[in-house]
Amino acid sequence: MSEIRLTRVDLLKKLALHGPVSYLFTARQAHEVILELPSSHIVPISWLKANASPSICWRMARDVIPRDYVFEEEMDGLLDAVNNSKTVVQIAKKQRDSGLWARNMLELAASKTTGATGIGTIHQYRRLLELGVGPDHRTIRRSNRWLFRLLSRDNDPALFFENKKSAQTYEGVDIWFRGVLRQAATCALAHGGLDQDPRVRGSAHTIATDISRFLRDDMADDPLEKRGSKTVLKEGANPPTIFSVAMVSYLASFQKERAGFVDRLGQFLGRPAPKKSYCLQFGRKTFAPTYYILGEPLAADSAGHPKDLPFALHWLEVLARLGALEYSAVGTRILMRLLKECDEGVWNPPKLPRNFSPSPSKLGSFYYPIEESAGSSKQRRTDVTFRLALIAKHLGWELEFN
Repeated sequence: MSEIRLTRVDLLKKLALHGPVSYLFTARQAHEVILELPSSHIVPISWLKANASPSICWRMARDVIPRDYVFEEEMDGLLDAVNNSKTVVQIAKKQRDSGLWARNMLELAASKTTGATGIGTIHQYRRLLELGVGPDHRTIRRSNRWLFRLLSRDNDPALFFENKKSAQTYEGVDIWFRGVLRQAATCALAHGGLDQDPRVRGSAHTIATDISRFLRDDMADDPLEKRGSKTVLKEGANPPTIFSVAMVSYLASFQKERAGFVDRLGQFLGRPAPKKSYCLQFGRKTFAPTYYILGEPLAADSAGHPKDLPFALHWLEVLARLGALEYSAVGTRILMRLLKECDEGVWNPPKLPRNFSPSPSKLGSFYYPIEESAGSSKQRRTDVTFRLALIAKHLGWELEFN
C-alpha cells in the first residue's frame, strides 16, 4: 500500500469518521493521519475495447497503455474514428469561421446577461481535447490564433469578448478579466500539448509569480472583506483559479522549475474553503467568482460520494498530475470511494445512474462524459473506468493490464 500523509489537524477532524482510515500517533505528531491507498491498479483493456467509444479507446491507447500494446495502424484507425465521431463533428460545426464558439470565451452556458448564445470557446476547445482531438485538427488550429493573442498585452477591446461593455464602463474590469482570460488561454494551450512553446511558458511563469505573491502574503489567510451588505474578494487579492491550477498540472517541466511554488499551491488547495458566499466587485458591478479557488474545491458526502462527479474526476486528475493529492482530504476520500466500487478495474457502483451524471457547477462538463452513448449500463461505466486508470498512471501506481 502507498501512504498519503496529511499533517494538518483540520484533516484529522474531517476524516475521523469517514472511510478506511488508520491512525499513526507519535509523541511529536499526535494528529498525523495516514490514508491507505493502493499502489497498483488494474486497467481493463479488453473490457474497454469491447464497450467504450472511439474517444475513450483512443485516449487509453495514447495516454495509458504502453505503446507495445497497440499497433500503429490501430492508432491511426482510432484517431480517424475520433475525428469522425458524432460529438466531435457536432462541436466543430458550432465553431464560427472566426475560430470562436458563441462569440465568447468563458461562458458555461447561454446567457441573456452577456448575450452569449452558448458554451464559450475555452470550454469547447478543451472538450475537443478531452475527446482526443489532436493539435493538428482544423478546429483547434483556428482557435489557437485567439488564444495566443490572449497571452499578449494587446488591449484591443475585441479581446474582452462577453465583458466588453463592462470593461469599458467599470474601472478595473479590463485588467481583471484579461488576467482571467490569460490564465484560461494558457491552460488551454498547455492542455493541447503546447507546453514547450516559449509564449506559453512565459505566460505560465508570469501567472505563477503573481499567484505566488498572493500565497506568500497574509491576505491568503483572510482574502475576503465586508463591503456594505456584500462579502467581496479584497482588492489586490490574486488567488489561483481553476485554470491556473490546471495549467500548472499540464506543465511537467515547469513543475520541476517551480517546485516550491507547486508545493505552496498544493497546500493552499487543501485548506478548508471559506463558507461565506462572496463576489468580485468593481464599482457598482459585481461578478460571481466562478473560477476562483480559496481552498478545497471538492465536496462529498460522508461516504465519499462526490457531489459533482464530472468536476471531481477532473480535479483528481489535476491533483495527481501536480503530485498534490496528499493535501486534499476530500479528494482522497472520493478516490478511495471510486476505487472501492471497482471490480477488476471496471467501475461498478451499487447504484449506477440511468444517465451520465451532469456537473451541477458545469465546471466539469468539458471533461465528462466523453462516452458518446448512455444506452447500456456498460457504456455508462466506461468513462469513470478510464479516468481512474488515467489518474492511477499520473499517481505513479503500478498498472496491470488485462
